[in-house]
Amino acid sequence: MYVRTVFKTLGDSFLMAIEAIRDNLLRSILTLLGIVIGVFAIISVMTAIRTMESSINSGLNIFGSDIIYVQKSPVLQIGDNSNRRKYWKRPNITYEMSIELRDRMEGAKFVSVLDGTGGKTIRYRKEKTNPNVEVDGMDEWGIQALNVTLDYGRNFIKEDIQYGRRIALLGMDVVEKLFPYADPIGKSITVNGLSFDVVGVMQRKGEMFGQSQDNYVLIPITTYLQYFSQRWTSLGISVKAPDAESFEAVKQEVTDQMRIVRGLGPDEENDFEVTSNDALIKTFGSFTAGIKLFAGAVSVIALVVAGIGIMNIMLVSVTERIKEIGIRKAIGATRNNILFQFLLEAVFLSLIGGIIGVALGVGVGNMITLVFTSIETVIPLDWVFIGLFVCSFIGIVFGIYPAYKAAGLDPIESLRYE
Repeated sequence: MYVRTVFKTLGDSFLMAIEAIRDNLLRSILTLLGIVIGVFAIISVMTAIRTMESSINSGLNIFGSDIIYVQKSPVLQIGDNSNRRKYWKRPNITYEMSIELRDRMEGAKFVSVLDGTGGKTIRYRKEKTNPNVEVDGMDEWGIQALNVTLDYGRNFIKEDIQYGRRIALLGMDVVEKLFPYADPIGKSITVNGLSFDVVGVMQRKGEMFGQSQDNYVLIPITTYLQYFSQRWTSLGISVKAPDAESFEAVKQEVTDQMRIVRGLGPDEENDFEVTSNDALIKTFGSFTAGIKLFAGAVSVIALVVAGIGIMNIMLVSVTERIKEIGIRKAIGATRNNILFQFLLEAVFLSLIGGIIGVALGVGVGNMITLVFTSIETVIPLDWVFIGLFVCSFIGIVFGIYPAYKAAGLDPIESLRYE
């Protein structure tokens, strides 16, 4: 019996909240707009960030597992131009340095070297690609360092690197463009007028931020340096730890040995960067923290303004329903019944705006990230519940005064009210 009464009260309160919105449509829309904007701001930003974080954790790993990456400047640069100038002035990392580091690294599973250049057109007979193919130079460990997998054919071998052979591994985009109906193995492609024999094809990796990760040609690093390097070319070095347990120790060893290779004194700061997937994720997290804070500030301001609007609309509702309150008290409604009734109406008003804001936020947040990534849509359930909880809290805080005022009306005076 008690449960039935509670559900009936909730149902009546919801219907009265809908009626209050309908009777004062423009005022209600303006009031709910603040709630919608506040919840929309935080949910859309959190949805977009959550999908991007999901992409990083699941498919955005630039390097392979347990890989430490060394290069002249940071992979992600977030800061002013003065830092960029500092990085640019650093000495380039050369092939000879990578060989010396390899000889010094006793704790590593392998040490690989790589570099790349974009905007190339690849040709095979009458077929050609768009001028946006990336040509990467690497050694026999390069495909493990880049976290890509050979589909068929063979990988580079030590002799290919040693003798600078003109051979190539193709990404699937290049294969589909140049060899739609033929096996590319053994065929000869041309890059910048140079011929390369195809020895292998890489498995498809998919898209990242709307860009294909399969539009490339891999060649031996020594061949790359001979034909594609510039005076500003600085190589990247990948070092793989034997296992996860030794990762930090190997990372420290890389830093120590690279300082020796670069000829740095004890008091000189590093003129190179050592990073990993975990470091990239932390850097991305620090970048998104500011966005989250801004979205949160906008949401708080909008919700407070909306809360004041809810208080206003509930006070008007109390004034318009004084006689109704008097009748309800005359037939037995208690002070708590009236208080509960108006408080629930305020909460329902707030929740209606919150639900609209959540729906718009999740939709727009996923639409934004789908423009840049091909990952599945994400619904940040934790932030959805937080948003709805905050809306309920706003309804209670800003609805308590109108509800208290309604509950405190004198029934005799209320019945006389015109």
